[in-house]
Amino acid sequence: MIRRRPVLSLLTLVTLAFLLFPILVVVGVALSRGDVLRFPPDGVSLRWFGEALRYQPFTDSLGTSAIVAGAATVIALAVGVPATYALHRRSPRGRRFLLTVFLSPLIVPELVLGFALFQLFLVRAGFDALAALIIGHSVLLLPYAVRVTGASLERADPALEAAAAGLGAGPLRTFFGVTLPVIAPGVLSATILSLLTSFNNVPMSLLLTSRTVQTLPVAMLEYVQTSFTPMIAAVSTLLLLLTVAVAVLAERLVGFQQVFGRSAP
Repeated sequence: MIRRRPVLSLLTLVTLAFLLFPILVVVGVALSRGDVLRFPPDGVSLRWFGEALRYQPFTDSLGTSAIVAGAATVIALAVGVPATYALHRRSPRGRRFLLTVFLSPLIVPELVLGFALFQLFLVRAGFDALAALIIGHSVLLLPYAVRVTGASLERADPALEAAAAGLGAGPLRTFFGVTLPVIAPGVLSATILSLLTSFNNVPMSLLLTSRTVQTLPVAMLEYVQTSFTPMIAAVSTLLLLLTVAVAVLAERLVGFQQVFGRSAP
Protein backbone atom coordinates (compact mmCIF):
# COMPACT_ATOMS: atom_id res chain seq x y z
CA MET A 1 0.00 0.00 0.00
CA ILE A 2 2.83 2.41 0.90
CA ARG A 3 4.71 1.65 -2.33
CA ARG A 4 1.61 2.06 -4.48
CA ARG A 5 0.49 5.38 -2.95
CA PRO A 6 3.47 6.98 -1.22
CA VAL A 7 2.03 10.51 -1.17
CA LEU A 8 -1.28 9.37 0.32
CA SER A 9 0.53 7.23 2.87
CA LEU A 10 2.79 10.13 3.85
CA LEU A 11 -0.19 12.46 4.27
CA THR A 12 -1.92 9.84 6.41
CA LEU A 13 1.10 9.50 8.67
CA VAL A 14 1.45 13.27 8.98
CA THR A 15 -2.25 13.60 9.84
CA LEU A 16 -2.02 10.85 12.48
CA ALA A 17 1.06 12.48 13.99
CA PHE A 18 -0.69 15.85 14.02
CA LEU A 19 -3.69 14.36 15.85
CA LEU A 20 -1.76 12.18 18.29
CA PHE A 21 1.05 14.56 19.23
CA PRO A 22 -1.08 16.77 21.55
CA ILE A 23 -2.31 13.65 23.35
CA LEU A 24 1.25 12.42 23.79
CA VAL A 25 2.25 15.83 25.17
CA VAL A 26 -0.58 15.81 27.71
CA VAL A 27 0.19 12.26 28.84
CA GLY A 28 3.90 13.07 29.04
CA VAL A 29 3.26 16.16 31.16
CA ALA A 30 0.92 14.16 33.41
CA LEU A 31 3.76 11.71 34.13
CA SER A 32 6.15 14.52 35.01
CA ARG A 33 7.96 14.54 38.35
CA GLY A 34 8.35 18.33 38.33
CA ASP A 35 6.09 21.01 39.75
CA VAL A 36 5.37 22.95 36.58
CA LEU A 37 3.98 22.17 33.13
CA ARG A 38 6.96 21.14 31.05
CA PHE A 39 7.56 18.88 28.09
CA PRO A 40 9.67 16.75 27.91
CA PRO A 41 8.93 15.93 31.57
CA ASP A 42 11.50 16.06 34.37
CA GLY A 43 11.50 12.36 35.12
CA VAL A 44 8.56 9.98 35.30
CA SER A 45 6.20 9.73 38.25
CA LEU A 46 2.55 8.98 39.05
CA ARG A 47 2.57 11.71 41.69
CA TRP A 48 0.13 14.04 39.97
CA PHE A 49 -2.46 11.33 39.39
CA GLY A 50 -2.65 10.81 43.14
CA GLU A 51 -2.82 14.57 43.69
CA ALA A 52 -5.67 14.85 41.21
CA LEU A 53 -7.64 12.06 42.87
CA ARG A 54 -7.21 13.75 46.26
CA TYR A 55 -8.01 17.28 45.11
CA GLN A 56 -11.48 17.91 46.53
CA PRO A 57 -12.75 20.46 43.94
CA PHE A 58 -12.09 17.89 41.20
CA THR A 59 -13.67 14.97 43.06
CA ASP A 60 -16.75 17.01 44.00
CA SER A 61 -17.19 18.33 40.47
CA LEU A 62 -16.69 14.82 39.07
CA GLY A 63 -19.72 13.64 41.05
CA THR A 64 -21.72 16.62 39.81
CA SER A 65 -20.73 15.89 36.20
CA ALA A 66 -21.72 12.24 36.57
CA ILE A 67 -25.12 13.14 38.05
CA VAL A 68 -25.81 15.78 35.40
CA ALA A 69 -24.68 13.60 32.49
CA GLY A 70 -26.63 10.56 33.69
CA ALA A 71 -29.84 12.42 34.49
CA ALA A 72 -29.73 14.54 31.32
CA THR A 73 -29.11 11.49 29.14
CA VAL A 74 -32.04 9.61 30.68
CA ILE A 75 -34.36 12.60 30.21
CA ALA A 76 -33.20 13.21 26.63
CA LEU A 77 -33.74 9.57 25.70
CA ALA A 78 -37.09 9.37 27.53
CA VAL A 79 -38.33 12.33 25.49
CA GLY A 80 -36.38 11.81 22.28
CA VAL A 81 -37.03 8.13 21.55
CA PRO A 82 -40.87 8.29 21.78
CA ALA A 83 -40.84 11.60 19.88
CA THR A 84 -38.70 10.05 17.16
CA TYR A 85 -41.02 7.05 16.94
CA ALA A 86 -44.06 9.33 16.59
CA LEU A 87 -42.36 11.46 13.94
CA HIS A 88 -41.25 8.49 11.81
CA ARG A 89 -44.12 6.05 12.29
CA ARG A 90 -47.15 8.29 12.83
CA SER A 91 -46.18 11.13 10.45
CA PRO A 92 -48.11 13.86 12.31
CA ARG A 93 -49.00 17.20 10.78
CA GLY A 94 -46.15 19.65 10.87
CA ARG A 95 -43.61 16.82 10.98
CA ARG A 96 -40.84 18.92 9.47
CA PHE A 97 -41.53 21.78 11.85
CA LEU A 98 -41.52 19.48 14.88
CA LEU A 99 -38.30 17.84 13.73
CA THR A 100 -36.72 21.28 13.31
CA VAL A 101 -37.79 22.21 16.85
CA PHE A 102 -36.20 19.08 18.29
CA LEU A 103 -32.97 19.67 16.36
CA SER A 104 -32.82 23.43 16.99
CA PRO A 105 -30.40 23.19 19.97
CA LEU A 106 -27.77 22.08 17.46
CA ILE A 107 -28.24 25.34 15.54
CA VAL A 108 -28.42 27.82 18.40
CA PRO A 109 -24.97 28.64 19.86
CA GLU A 110 -24.48 27.07 23.28
CA LEU A 111 -23.60 30.40 24.87
CA VAL A 112 -26.88 31.91 23.66
CA LEU A 113 -28.87 28.88 24.80
CA GLY A 114 -27.05 28.79 28.13
CA PHE A 115 -27.66 32.51 28.77
CA ALA A 116 -31.36 32.09 27.97
CA LEU A 117 -31.62 29.14 30.37
CA PHE A 118 -29.68 31.11 32.99
CA GLN A 119 -32.17 33.97 32.78
CA LEU A 120 -35.16 31.62 32.80
CA PHE A 121 -34.23 29.08 35.48
CA LEU A 122 -31.70 30.76 37.78
CA VAL A 123 -32.80 34.40 37.68
CA ARG A 124 -36.57 34.22 37.23
CA ALA A 125 -37.63 30.75 38.35
CA GLY A 126 -35.09 30.52 41.19
CA PHE A 127 -33.94 26.96 40.44
CA ASP A 128 -30.75 25.72 42.05
CA ALA A 129 -27.69 25.20 39.85
CA LEU A 130 -27.94 21.39 39.76
CA ALA A 131 -31.54 21.43 38.47
CA ALA A 132 -30.66 24.10 35.91
CA LEU A 133 -27.68 22.07 34.71
CA ILE A 134 -29.77 18.90 34.30
CA ILE A 135 -32.52 20.74 32.40
CA GLY A 136 -30.03 22.63 30.24
CA HIS A 137 -28.03 19.53 29.36
CA SER A 138 -31.26 17.64 28.62
CA VAL A 139 -32.18 20.30 26.07
CA LEU A 140 -28.67 20.16 24.63
CA LEU A 141 -28.72 16.35 24.30
CA LEU A 142 -32.24 16.03 22.89
CA PRO A 143 -31.13 16.50 19.24
CA TYR A 144 -28.65 13.63 19.58
CA ALA A 145 -31.36 11.30 20.86
CA VAL A 146 -33.75 12.32 18.08
CA ARG A 147 -31.21 12.30 15.24
CA VAL A 148 -29.33 9.11 16.04
CA THR A 149 -32.31 6.97 17.04
CA GLY A 150 -34.25 8.42 14.09
CA ALA A 151 -31.56 7.28 11.67
CA SER A 152 -31.67 3.83 13.23
CA LEU A 153 -35.47 3.75 13.10
CA GLU A 154 -35.47 4.63 9.41
CA ARG A 155 -33.51 1.43 8.74
CA ALA A 156 -35.89 -0.72 10.80
CA ASP A 157 -38.41 -2.75 8.83
CA PRO A 158 -41.97 -1.55 9.57
CA ALA A 159 -43.24 -4.99 8.55
CA LEU A 160 -41.96 -6.38 11.85
CA GLU A 161 -44.20 -4.00 13.79
CA ALA A 162 -47.12 -4.73 11.49
CA ALA A 163 -46.62 -8.47 12.04
CA ALA A 164 -46.58 -7.99 15.83
CA ALA A 165 -49.75 -5.92 15.67
CA GLY A 166 -51.36 -8.54 13.45
CA LEU A 167 -50.61 -11.19 16.08
CA GLY A 168 -52.49 -9.18 18.69
CA ALA A 169 -49.71 -7.16 20.33
CA GLY A 170 -50.72 -3.72 21.51
CA PRO A 171 -48.77 -0.54 20.71
CA LEU A 172 -46.70 -0.60 23.92
CA ARG A 173 -45.92 -4.30 23.64
CA THR A 174 -44.97 -3.87 19.99
CA PHE A 175 -42.68 -0.94 20.82
CA PHE A 176 -40.89 -2.59 23.75
CA GLY A 177 -40.90 -6.11 22.30
CA VAL A 178 -40.11 -5.42 18.65
CA THR A 179 -39.14 -1.83 17.85
CA LEU A 180 -36.86 -1.09 20.78
CA PRO A 181 -34.69 -4.22 20.37
CA VAL A 182 -34.30 -3.42 16.67
CA ILE A 183 -33.15 0.16 17.28
CA ALA A 184 -31.10 -0.77 20.37
CA PRO A 185 -27.75 -0.06 18.61
CA GLY A 186 -28.98 3.44 17.79
CA VAL A 187 -30.18 4.00 21.36
CA LEU A 188 -26.82 2.82 22.71
CA SER A 189 -25.03 5.09 20.26
CA ALA A 190 -27.16 8.06 21.37
CA THR A 191 -26.50 7.18 25.02
CA ILE A 192 -22.73 7.11 24.57
CA LEU A 193 -22.72 10.29 22.53
CA SER A 194 -24.98 12.08 25.02
CA LEU A 195 -22.92 11.05 28.05
CA LEU A 196 -19.66 12.19 26.50
CA THR A 197 -21.19 15.43 25.19
CA SER A 198 -22.65 16.34 28.56
CA PHE A 199 -19.55 15.33 30.49
CA ASN A 200 -17.27 17.48 28.31
CA ASN A 201 -19.56 20.50 27.93
CA VAL A 202 -18.10 23.85 28.92
CA PRO A 203 -20.06 26.83 27.43
CA MET A 204 -23.48 26.01 28.86
CA SER A 205 -22.11 24.56 32.10
CA LEU A 206 -20.05 27.70 32.67
CA LEU A 207 -23.23 29.81 32.69
CA LEU A 208 -25.37 27.47 34.80
CA THR A 209 -22.92 26.52 37.57
CA SER A 210 -22.44 28.17 40.93
CA ARG A 211 -19.66 28.31 43.51
CA THR A 212 -20.92 25.17 45.21
CA VAL A 213 -22.16 23.24 42.16
CA GLN A 214 -19.64 22.88 39.34
CA THR A 215 -19.00 20.35 36.63
CA LEU A 216 -15.52 18.92 36.15
CA PRO A 217 -14.66 20.89 32.97
CA VAL A 218 -15.59 24.15 34.71
CA ALA A 219 -13.49 23.22 37.76
CA MET A 220 -10.57 22.42 35.45
CA LEU A 221 -10.99 25.75 33.69
CA GLU A 222 -10.89 27.62 37.00
CA TYR A 223 -7.86 25.63 38.11
CA VAL A 224 -5.71 26.53 35.10
CA GLN A 225 -6.44 30.23 35.67
CA THR A 226 -4.43 30.19 38.90
CA SER A 227 -2.21 27.08 38.84
CA PHE A 228 0.31 25.66 36.37
CA THR A 229 1.01 22.24 37.86
CA PRO A 230 0.86 18.97 35.89
CA MET A 231 -2.26 18.03 37.87
CA ILE A 232 -4.47 19.39 35.10
CA ALA A 233 -2.68 17.13 32.59
CA ALA A 234 -3.22 14.17 34.93
CA VAL A 235 -6.97 14.86 35.06
CA SER A 236 -7.06 15.18 31.27
CA THR A 237 -5.27 11.85 30.93
CA LEU A 238 -7.75 10.18 33.28
CA LEU A 239 -10.63 11.55 31.21
CA LEU A 240 -8.94 10.23 28.07
CA LEU A 241 -8.65 6.78 29.65
CA LEU A 242 -12.32 6.95 30.64
CA THR A 243 -13.30 7.74 27.05
CA VAL A 244 -11.22 4.83 25.75
CA ALA A 245 -12.79 2.53 28.36
CA VAL A 246 -16.30 3.54 27.23
CA ALA A 247 -15.34 2.86 23.60
CA VAL A 248 -13.94 -0.57 24.50
CA LEU A 249 -17.06 -1.39 26.51
CA ALA A 250 -19.27 -0.44 23.56
CA GLU A 251 -17.18 -2.65 21.30
CA ARG A 252 -17.47 -5.56 23.71
CA LEU A 253 -21.22 -5.19 24.09
CA VAL A 254 -22.43 -4.84 20.51
CA GLY A 255 -19.49 -3.86 18.31
CA PHE A 256 -18.80 -0.53 16.60
CA GLN A 257 -20.35 -1.74 13.36
CA GLN A 258 -23.69 -2.21 15.07
CA VAL A 259 -23.49 0.84 17.30
CA PHE A 260 -22.32 3.40 14.76
CA GLY A 261 -22.73 1.77 11.39
CA ARG A 262 -26.47 1.23 11.47
CA SER A 263 -27.26 4.55 13.04
CA ALA A 264 -25.19 6.67 10.69
CA PRO A 265 -27.35 9.18 8.83
